Amino acid sequence: MGKIEKFFRTPQWYADLSAYTWDTKFVKLRDDVISAMATGMDEEKAQEFLYSAAGKELMNELSIPMGDIPGNAFAFVDVCAPTDTERFASKGGAVYSPRSALFYLLQSKKVAAAAAAGDVEYICLRPFRKITHAREFRLFIYEGGLSAMSQYHLIRHYRRLEGVKKEYWNLAEAFVRNVAWHLPVKSLVMDIYITSGNDILVVDLNPWGGDTDPLLLRTWERDWSVPAGIQLMAPPTAVTGDVKVSF
Repeated sequence: MGKIEKFFRTPQWYADLSAYTWDTKFVKLRDDVISAMATGMDEEKAQEFLYSAAGKELMNELSIPMGDIPGNAFAFVDVCAPTDTERFASKGGAVYSPRSALFYLLQSKKVAAAAAAGDVEYICLRPFRKITHAREFRLFIYEGGLSAMSQYHLIRHYRRLEGVKKEYWNLAEAFVRNVAWHLPVKSLVMDIYITSGNDILVVDLNPWGGDTDPLLLRTWERDWSVPAGIQLMAPPTAVTGDVKVSF
């Protein structure tokens, strides 16, 4: 993986953007642990690994940064979080101990695929925060400026966003102007979270185009030099009048 591509891993971009994201701790993984992660594990195999010498050693290493995190932590790896696990579905990914952090990372197919692709070097740890889906957005930064902004979670229309969409666009545009010089490429995709105090926190960075989902921008085949503004899910369509259904 080249220098530019590697920048999209959290441990790489964090050094340049730490002032604009959550405080994050990193635990480097040994090659044998990465290889074990890459195999993919069910619950039984993950339990076995926790009791192995490598598992116990890693849990000891995780206990140091997790001890500095008040309350629950959120554990992920360089390029992805274990969003495909039971823990994420039931608890939003909150973990309370090194054992639970490692247990769910080992069971994630997403983490296994990333490890197999050579994209995992660290376990990353942040304080757990409850996230409001309506405050998460994807920014499309083209040639150093904000070209478009999409609602991130395409699960429903959030009516409250209609009243703040201009404000959110202006916030994001100013944020990009402020941080663009930190970025190694002029065109990339940035996932952000807007706090209740209207601060912007960087969640993740992604390469421009390719496998990165354009979300509500639908396609990469467009003129990105023309700003598209903020794109939101449309409200549901109400059907009025007489509706006749034939079978």
